[in-house]
Amino acid sequence: MEIIKQIPINIPEMKGNIDAMKKRDKELNFRAKKVEEYLNNVTKTKTYKELKKELESAGITRLKEKHITLIINILPTDIDSLRTILSGENLTLKQEDLDKIMKIVKKHA
Repeated sequence: MEIIKQIPINIPEMKGNIDAMKKRDKELNFRAKKVEEYLNNVTKTKTYKELKKELESAGITRLKEKHITLIINILPTDIDSLRTILSGENLTLKQEDLDKIMKIVKKHA
């Protein structure tokens, strides 16, 4: 098996994919049911598309799709949480960029 491409997907998008599978196949297999159950418990925002679009258009050039996905999945509540989320990545943002991200996230949380 060869991995061709890795694409980050956020939790609400995955929930949409599971819902589409459910409509298509009428019934989910065991693993898909477990995934659906988990996603129903952790999905926090219904406006993730708007949130993603706003984060992408915020003008923060160093913020990549994988960072946006992390932010959407966790929805940090303060700057320290945001810093913690992004600390595992090779990314350094200015305070004004962090403030801009938090303003956008709080609007959708």
